[in-house]
Amino acid sequence: MEIVIIGGGFAGINLAKELLNQKGIHVTLVDKNNYNFFPPLIYQVATAFLEPSSISYPFRKFFAGKKNLQFRLGELIKVVPSENKIILNNGELSYDHLVFATGAETSYFGMENVKKNAIPMKTLNDAIEMRNTILKNLEKAAICKDIRKRRKLLTIVVAGGGPTGVEVSGMFAEMRKSIFLKEYPELATSASNIYLVDGSNALLTPMSKESQEDTYKALTDLGVVVKLNTMVVDYVDDTVHFSNGETIQTKNLIWAAGVSAKAFEGIPEESYGRGKRMATDAFNKVNGTQNIYAIGDTCIQLTDEGFPNGHPQVAQVAIQQGINLAQNFKLLKDNKQMRPFKYHDKGSMAIIGKNKAVVDLPKPKMHFKGFFAWMIWLFIHLISLIAYRNRVKTFYNWMIAYFSKDQSLRMIIRPDKN
Repeated sequence: MEIVIIGGGFAGINLAKELLNQKGIHVTLVDKNNYNFFPPLIYQVATAFLEPSSISYPFRKFFAGKKNLQFRLGELIKVVPSENKIILNNGELSYDHLVFATGAETSYFGMENVKKNAIPMKTLNDAIEMRNTILKNLEKAAICKDIRKRRKLLTIVVAGGGPTGVEVSGMFAEMRKSIFLKEYPELATSASNIYLVDGSNALLTPMSKESQEDTYKALTDLGVVVKLNTMVVDYVDDTVHFSNGETIQTKNLIWAAGVSAKAFEGIPEESYGRGKRMATDAFNKVNGTQNIYAIGDTCIQLTDEGFPNGHPQVAQVAIQQGINLAQNFKLLKDNKQMRPFKYHDKGSMAIIGKNKAVVDLPKPKMHFKGFFAWMIWLFIHLISLIAYRNRVKTFYNWMIAYFSKDQSLRMIIRPDKN
């Protein structure tokens, strides 16, 4: 059985891991990057509290010595279902079963100016670009004599009140108090604001009301200006325009407001559901296909009675779907009945700042905040990293940051384009 997986995120890598050493099954994982990375900690790379290698790991190193697992660097161009093959930018691959685990990409809701000028927060490249942009703007502000231009360079607007938006806002707020004033004495008397905006009436909308209220209070206590029921509608000439008519001038619009799946040539149009997500049956097989599957953020599954509108696009869904599909491939190989996927909600969490976090557990229904929730967040994210080396490096960097309230990774590193 030849299985080809497109995408090596939470869903794809867990599917591959579960099929390790399975006789009669050969897996080829295809990804446009040569590394797996851990999206929940992207914002810590973007704010220079972790280095990129702390949350990423090369696929080939991970697959080394695993005889039935193979990695292929490439980008999918099209699928040819009638011939059971895919066309990549650098060749072709044949399959018995094809699995899409391509995740989601940043959605700008059709706003071209926002797409062109905002700073996205989805990939490792985005995080490095954001770190460079923020640091360069701080350097420009340090020598800028024009008060209005300096304010634009120092003002940060974060669009999106989900976990990413909350976490990056809290991080910048703490850095403003403990780092920026110390390392940029030229800015000691300069005004700088951090805005967090969201179109809904609360932050962290999927979480409990207690978490939403605790998060709002913690962020405002840190000096973040939270603007709810407010949507970004344009970003032009360094000015963010909002749905209520207000504007904010800034050089730093960080976009954490939405995601969309990606459509692929060769997959029937009727196989897509809401947000370009591939609609699947209870076994994650794409509707209208015979041997093509989709897992994680790129799929929408309406057969799980606990989630009739589809599962949330979170890491745990992707991990559990990857593991379940691996078990089903083993059953399929042995001509046994496959098992439908059912999501087991293990809770949700978000970190706000040092010693500040919120955690919701579904069964039993419990809510935690403050230092204990912060410790839970650290532990869960640490053990979720793909390799032991990542866990050690991340833990080391976190300990330095905790006791020193600082980090030494704020370097502008970019390739020479000349």
